Amino acid sequence: MNIQQLKLSSILIKTTIVHTVSYMVMGMLASIVLSYETFFIEPPLNVYMRPFDHPLIMAGPLFQPIRGLLFGVVFFLLRERFFRKSDGWLVMWITLIVLGVVSTFGAAPGSIEGMIYTTLPFAEHFPGWLEVMTQAFLLSLITFYWV
Repeated sequence: MNIQQLKLSSILIKTTIVHTVSYMVMGMLASIVLSYETFFIEPPLNVYMRPFDHPLIMAGPLFQPIRGLLFGVVFFLLRERFFRKSDGWLVMWITLIVLGVVSTFGAAPGSIEGMIYTTLPFAEHFPGWLEVMTQAFLLSLITFYWV
């Protein structure tokens, strides 16, 4: 692998682009397939999630480049494992799922902490997994092959 491809700027730019695009595509698909608009206005999520017409929901995609840059920093720090091994995309995906979805420090829906500390019914924790796990998969696979 060309060492130039493992420069910080290259990893940051490519990760930011892939994250932002995959986030928007998966978000749009999930909102349609999983009926998020209806799902979020019904109990118990109506006290936790903003309605779809809220300005921050509409602006959400504008904040994704920031998250993409943060992912890129971590990918750069772990570049030897993520980009120099043929299974790097898989290790990247598992890392994102374990640290970013299942084992977050906050009590987010779908996380172990969320299942313990929130009042959401157990079944309410899993519908979003389809979206976030697929988006993490796309982020890992596309970024790995692009870098």
